[in-house]
Amino acid sequence: MTLPIRRATAADAPACAAILNDWIDATPWMPRIHSHGDVIRHYRDRVLPKATVMVAGTDAVCGFVAADGPLVTALYLAPDARGRGLGAGLLDAVRDGSQRLWTFVANAPARRFYYRLGFAEIARSDGANEEGLPDILLERGP
Repeated sequence: MTLPIRRATAADAPACAAILNDWIDATPWMPRIHSHGDVIRHYRDRVLPKATVMVAGTDAVCGFVAADGPLVTALYLAPDARGRGLGAGLLDAVRDGSQRLWTFVANAPARRFYYRLGFAEIARSDGANEEGLPDILLERGP
């Protein structure tokens, strides 16, 4: 799938938040910690102004990535955009050397995706995050 990838603007906050909210709502093991509105406000007020955020799509955003230097803090795609190369393209758009990210142990599809891209496990937590779910720190070299 070839779609343009561009830097996100404040106007993209609702679309990014909607993709994340939809993923949370569709994922049985993922607890809902924040309301839909709180997620929108978080992306509008905190993520977009402070992180490097790139979005994929022309008229509608179908995926996004957020990074703080080498740490990828979010990568989410709409369901119909998955499996088409957009995730790898978004990661490449924020890559400047090595990359690190956390993914939940329960998120087997994401783990398979990251391992295919050359990420390797470097640490685990027993759920020391706000969701209380075990997760894995992954790293990909330059």
